[in-house]
Amino acid sequence: MTGRMLEAVGVTKAFGRTQALAGFDLVVEKGHVMALLGPNGAGKTTFVRAVATLVSIDSGTLVVDGHEVRSAARAVRRSIGLAGQYPAVEAAMTGRENIRMIARLYGCGRNAARTRADEMLHRLGLMEAADRIARTYSGGMRRKLDLAMCLVSEPALLLLDEPTAGLDPSSRIELWDIIRSLVRDGTSVLLTTQYLEEADRLADRISIMDRGRIIVAGSPDELKDRAGRDVIEVRLHDTGDIPRAATAIGALEAGAVQTDPQRRLVTVAVTRGTERIAEAVRVLDVEGVAVAELTLRRPTLDEIFLSLTDKKSVTNTPERQYLEKGA
Repeated sequence: MTGRMLEAVGVTKAFGRTQALAGFDLVVEKGHVMALLGPNGAGKTTFVRAVATLVSIDSGTLVVDGHEVRSAARAVRRSIGLAGQYPAVEAAMTGRENIRMIARLYGCGRNAARTRADEMLHRLGLMEAADRIARTYSGGMRRKLDLAMCLVSEPALLLLDEPTAGLDPSSRIELWDIIRSLVRDGTSVLLTTQYLEEADRLADRISIMDRGRIIVAGSPDELKDRAGRDVIEVRLHDTGDIPRAATAIGALEAGAVQTDPQRRLVTVAVTRGTERIAEAVRVLDVEGVAVAELTLRRPTLDEIFLSLTDKKSVTNTPERQYLEKGA
């Protein structure tokens, strides 16, 4: 499968005086997962809502599966499935009834809707709970039911806006496996997430945005390579040795030293990592610091993300700021 599933060029969107998207460019290839990262208020959800035709863009070009969102909104909606930040399920209906309802809304007859519901229940591992009222579902089950409802129409592009927010680790991993299986079957995915590990595990490409535009993009490995620095990580036997270890490691290079007393960790970003780690062993030995573990690793996406974006979170989205002003 080749070609572009989604292409945004110079997209802008303002809510009053707040510029949510400011010349936004993005490409999602067919059959791939694009992860869109950014601090709160960067414009991630605004872009997803624009792709879903829920908000109109002010300028630029936004094409989904060959259809321009402003001139062919209905065709765009036929090509996408949207799972928002909160599961959109009817709590008073069973899981099976929720899926059948969506199938009927998409024009399936009664028999076809029943068949489609059973297919989705099997695929998402919900058959045992199919006839339970949705309000009795756990958070992970509700998220899977929401995803099943999105998949009824067999969308070419699946929009996942922070799909695992609030889930326990087991449910998160289970949902990751489901997403991987969808991609293997040819579904394209645009994923927004606050979990850097999630992007690292799922995405073919990652775009990091801030203040309404993309600031860097590439594969997870390319972004790590672009950082240009390795990380020396020292785990100590004794928390009391952290100040001495931080001073010794910090003398190796001008990079800021990070400490984590709870995990007894001292880390520093360095260039020429293989040379620096030998120096680290020497200076720690001179200081008489008892080391439990000393490693040289590549930077994590979390570290890259924080180095590229404003570290201060924005508590309100541009849409919410705009609405709260009564505009």
